[in-house]
Formats: sequence, structure tokens, C-alpha cells
Amino acid sequence: MNQLGFPTQVTHTEITRCASFGEAMELCRKVAGLEPKQVLDHVHTSEGKTVDKSGWTNWKDGAAAPKWPQLVEVMDACGNDAPLLWQLHDRGYDIASLRRKETELEKELRIAREELARERSERAIERRLFTELRAA
Repeated sequence: MNQLGFPTQVTHTEITRCASFGEAMELCRKVAGLEPKQVLDHVHTSEGKTVDKSGWTNWKDGAAAPKWPQLVEVMDACGNDAPLLWQLHDRGYDIASLRRKETELEKELRIAREELARERSERAIERRLFTELRAA
């Protein structure tokens, strides 16, 4: 998430321009408008401590890689999945064709919107019918 707490979008072009996983980590952070310290405040070691600045530097320079839970915390803190998408791109996947699964909340919203659209359509038909009956 960015500093306002909104998810941030990273374009496929930006991701494919990254030459390394470290660059994708930096892209993830920069797009969110965060400094490394702000990201690391949300990232923990297996012992429950926050990761220090040297951890970020090692990840960025390729000297070490974050463990999966740490990578998830980084992406959650930044509000985007740039490192994960870069890894997929690096493995030969077409990241432009990937899409997230619909969450339960998104599904409920989609269904509610479909029902509302159907009801509005039925209401428009009723109005048209009444208008025609009045005219006759």
C-alpha cells in the first residue's frame, strides 16, 4: 500500500524492465512511495523481530533472498506484487495474462451489481409498459 494505505498498481512494463529480483524489490517499494525502513517495519524474522536495513540491502543486492513469509509482508506493506510478478516473468510466464482470483467480497459485490442491473432493467420495462398503457 502506498502512504495513504491504498493498493498500488505496477505495470507489466515496469516489471519486465527489472533486470533482477533486487530491482523488483526496489520497484515494489518505490511504487508504494515508501523508504526501506517503512517497509521493514512490517517485515519480521522467524524469531519475530523486524528485519534491519542490512537485510533489505542484501535482498536488493542479491546477496540474500527473503523467505516467503517475509516477501509476503513486503508486498503487503507496499500494496503490490512486483517481486512475485518479476519472478513469474523471469521463469517465462506471460504476466500480462495473469489475473487474481475473485475474493468472496468481490464475488458478493459482483452478484449484487448484477442483481441491481437486472432490477433496473425490469423497472425500465415496467415504466415503459405503464407509459404505453397511459397513452392507449
